Amino acid sequence: MPHRPAFLVRCLRCLCLGLLAALLWGCAAKAPIPRPSGREPATLRPYTIKGITYTPLRSAKGFREEGIASWYSPGFHGRLTSCGEIYDQYQMTCAHKLLPMHTKVRVTNLENGRFTELRVNDRGPFVSGRVIDLSLAGAKELGVYARGTAKVRVEVVGDVPGATASGELPGPFYVQVGAFTRRENAEKLFSQIVAAGYAGSRIHYKEIDGTQFFRVHAGTFPTVAAAEEARLRLSSAFEGAFVLAQ
Repeated sequence: MPHRPAFLVRCLRCLCLGLLAALLWGCAAKAPIPRPSGREPATLRPYTIKGITYTPLRSAKGFREEGIASWYSPGFHGRLTSCGEIYDQYQMTCAHKLLPMHTKVRVTNLENGRFTELRVNDRGPFVSGRVIDLSLAGAKELGVYARGTAKVRVEVVGDVPGATASGELPGPFYVQVGAFTRRENAEKLFSQIVAAGYAGSRIHYKEIDGTQFFRVHAGTFPTVAAAEEARLRLSSAFEGAFVLAQ
């Protein structure tokens, strides 16, 4: 058995090399770029809040309800809404638990007769008895700002022009996954995003306060809902990813 020690050394060497390769692969694959999937947009799927399950409506046609309206901000200003937009408290938008995203509603304050039209871009309010959450702009328009709440009537008046049958805005849309001051860094990430299956991605140049930025946009997506679905996937690898229109 003169060759057995040499055989064992070779086996141990192969084993060590295999373990090293597995370790290196694990490090390289620690944060892979999520690829596109064909799942239904999150804004159309049932969701559960505080033990109550809500099933979003596929069509808003003929919808009408009365109840208590409230308003939300400034703590939510600048945060992502349920449809993937950045919440801007100065825009005429609102949150509703069931209506399709981007549905246009007429909200009438039954206590003073004032009314206005708003666009649904978020989910809520999740407080018993409340039917709609207004943006700061909407609350001021309706005279709800000072009191905080008011009894209102909510009526669907139509969709945003160009929206799909499910209430989604038309694209194209992108998901921003990075911004760099050096173009070569943006190009490196851009190549990785394209290789992950986002063939419509782009590098978008913009100057902000005298500093030039090369922003990497994953895309493209036909609706905000599709872009939001991609953002949810991509946010695991790119914290702070957000949806934007062309």
